[in-house]
Amino acid sequence: MYKLIIRPVLFLFDPEKIHHFIFKFIKITTPLLGWINRYLYCVNDKRLEKEVFGLKFKNPVGIAAGFDKNGLLIDQLENYGFGFIEIGTVTPKPQEGNPKKRLFRLPKDEALINRMGFNNKGVDKAVKKLKNRKTKLIIGGNIGKNTTTPNSKAKEDYIYNFNALYDYVDYFVVNVSCPNVKDLTKLQDVDFLEDLLSTLKHIDKTKGKNRPILLKIAPDLNTQQLDDIITLIATTKIEGVIAANTSAGRKNLTTEKEKIKVIKNGGLSGKPIKDNATKVIRYLSEKSNKAFPIIGVGGIHSAQDALEKMEAGADLIQVFTGFIYEGPQLVKDINQAILKTNS
Repeated sequence: MYKLIIRPVLFLFDPEKIHHFIFKFIKITTPLLGWINRYLYCVNDKRLEKEVFGLKFKNPVGIAAGFDKNGLLIDQLENYGFGFIEIGTVTPKPQEGNPKKRLFRLPKDEALINRMGFNNKGVDKAVKKLKNRKTKLIIGGNIGKNTTTPNSKAKEDYIYNFNALYDYVDYFVVNVSCPNVKDLTKLQDVDFLEDLLSTLKHIDKTKGKNRPILLKIAPDLNTQQLDDIITLIATTKIEGVIAANTSAGRKNLTTEKEKIKVIKNGGLSGKPIKDNATKVIRYLSEKSNKAFPIIGVGGIHSAQDALEKMEAGADLIQVFTGFIYEGPQLVKDINQAILKTNS
């Protein structure tokens, strides 16, 4: 029904406006339709539970950061079968993000290009929502720096977010790989990351609650850079990696080149980055001898796509663009496929 009726209607309108409309619709209708969604999409089976970096996940399928930046739907998204939710990217101060139009569909490729630019209401607003959460699902906090913060002071932004969210999320994701924030990817410098991640680990130890820290990396890294990531994790002793973020590349597209030129810059997500993201996961897993957990994300549009990520070495997976193109049935299909594979 979603792909035949609902999606064609939604795709008639601006993607960012539809995103906000869907949020309002879910908020309003959950009291009436929540139980129906749970019946249709939730797979409740103890065999899906998975313990990763000291946390027990209801199932291995999460919603990636970027979908619910401000934690507005943390209670409602559980009704669609997710095992965990990652909010963000949040920044210390509220920011509007990049000028609109900044979100584009590529239907021929089942992909998106976005240059949102960390638009969010600020970490304090996110904390306010998290304080009142009802869901018991694992919640991750994806943190970044404000656009106006120079890279020389970026570390302070990450520390501020870390301290503000510490009591209200279950794990952290350090985002330095988004291609949509000016100069952000320059923070992938190994020396900067070693200093930042070591500092966050030190703060975590002083608080005594042990919040796992993950690094979100780009799908465009070469093998030398991936080797550096493996060494970095061993040095800083952070808990794992999310592979991978959106891509700055434009490979494997069937959309007309003229349309791509009009869209210009932004991060590419969806089916075109599937294979590259899987290669990154496989390389990290095999080269490190599975020394750390990996959350796999990028181009998951079917249960088979998810199983490929897990076979490559992902311990958990996240969806975003696939959720938009395939609908909530995707989450159920993945969980059922995992049960079938493990039976």
